[in-house]
Amino acid sequence: MVNQAFIDGQNLHMNTKSFGWGVDLARFRVYLREKYQVETAYYFLGAVDDDQQKLYENIQKAGFILTFREHSQSMIGKKKGNVDTDIVFHIMEKIAEKEKFDKVVLVSGDGDYYKMVRYLVGKDKFKKLLAPNRKSMSSLYRAFTPIYTAFLDEPGVKAKIAYKKNRK
Repeated sequence: MVNQAFIDGQNLHMNTKSFGWGVDLARFRVYLREKYQVETAYYFLGAVDDDQQKLYENIQKAGFILTFREHSQSMIGKKKGNVDTDIVFHIMEKIAEKEKFDKVVLVSGDGDYYKMVRYLVGKDKFKKLLAPNRKSMSSLYRAFTPIYTAFLDEPGVKAKIAYKKNRK
């Protein structure tokens, strides 16, 4: 099975940080590969920020393909990192171009992806929605629970992917 993951980086970061924990990206990448057979994982972020080069390096070292939202020069620094349409376009382009992969794993709890998820489920191209936590997942996804949804803050999952300060 060849699955691809699409991570809404800001959604993942904000919806773990606000609950007092963070994701160890290297461990998360292993988790995606082992649990969901993810061969390729795209990590989407907003506009490039020169002060965040270390973060970008860490994302790539962990095994993610880093993808930035396109902004015009005049808008850089003025817009939030909203990558929803970029993720939807990227996934739908892969389907339209008949790229060889089995299913999509989406990491976000944002309801903006609902129509795409519904479409992919209907086409048997959707594996799992991984919401950072139960409280941040849109109620729109209730129809897909529990077959197509999982939560990263579940104790067993969190123990596998959480960043631990004392880890060497």
